[in-house]
Amino acid sequence: MRIGIFTGDVGTGDVDGYIDAAGTARDEGFASYWVSQIFSHDALTLLAVIGREVPDIELGTAVVPTYPRHPMVLAGQALTTNSAAGGRLVLGIGLSHQIVIEGMWGYSFDKPARHMREYLGVLMPLLRGEGVAFAGETLTARGQVTVPGSTPMPVVLAALAPRMLELAGSVADGTLTWCTGPATLESHVIPSINAAADKAGRDTPRVIAGLPVCVTDDKDAARERIAKALAIYPTLPSYKAMLDKEGVGNPADIGLLGSEDEVLAGVERLQKIGVTDFAASEMPGNDDERARTRAALVAALA
Repeated sequence: MRIGIFTGDVGTGDVDGYIDAAGTARDEGFASYWVSQIFSHDALTLLAVIGREVPDIELGTAVVPTYPRHPMVLAGQALTTNSAAGGRLVLGIGLSHQIVIEGMWGYSFDKPARHMREYLGVLMPLLRGEGVAFAGETLTARGQVTVPGSTPMPVVLAALAPRMLELAGSVADGTLTWCTGPATLESHVIPSINAAADKAGRDTPRVIAGLPVCVTDDKDAARERIAKALAIYPTLPSYKAMLDKEGVGNPADIGLLGSEDEVLAGVERLQKIGVTDFAASEMPGNDDERARTRAALVAALA
């Protein structure tokens, strides 16, 4: 299992800080560096800059919402970023949530699974350099995107529901999860996506699991702090469904929290159930926890 750093705190630092963080992750031996697309830095632009400055580490978006970017626009941006990064981009995309798509941006969130199927039907051939002529229920696309010096990149979906997991396995290259604990990954996500890929005659998909991590001597305090920081997630239906499957109330309850040994055991469990990539979201409460958390993750690379 590959281990990467999931920087979910985009917006709290400047571009140079993220370049330094990615360089440190590379120097420490991590396989990947993941950047969120929320309401701050543009993730693909940031990764294009990082890619020019920091070699030898995979760079991924976690994740770019599809609704506000036509697939031809996203294809051009992703191919440009991949060229700048020397072919190291993993394009993570997702639906986002109704409260964002309708409440903030004014798009319709009707039939999200159909939207994603049609979106991938346009995006995937464009990333391969093919032309498209598509008129669907949710979008229309006619044309081709040409970015000299670029190559196709893996595309992974933020997929949790059955129809999304089917798309992630049969059309895309895997899934990137959040708020999804190990029991749910083992019983629901991994068998569903693997079955879809097998039925479609495709390679085993990537399962990139993002989880909070904190090495601490006070698990209760860490759990309370992380639950407060991530309080929005149990209010979002897709994430709440995964937390309910796990039998927990919030993301802190599925985080890898506790001593170094407890965190390492949690990482080992992810590998045993078939997670291909662990995207560690470090959530320390102080400098000591920060240093110990990173040291434990480095130890997990051995």
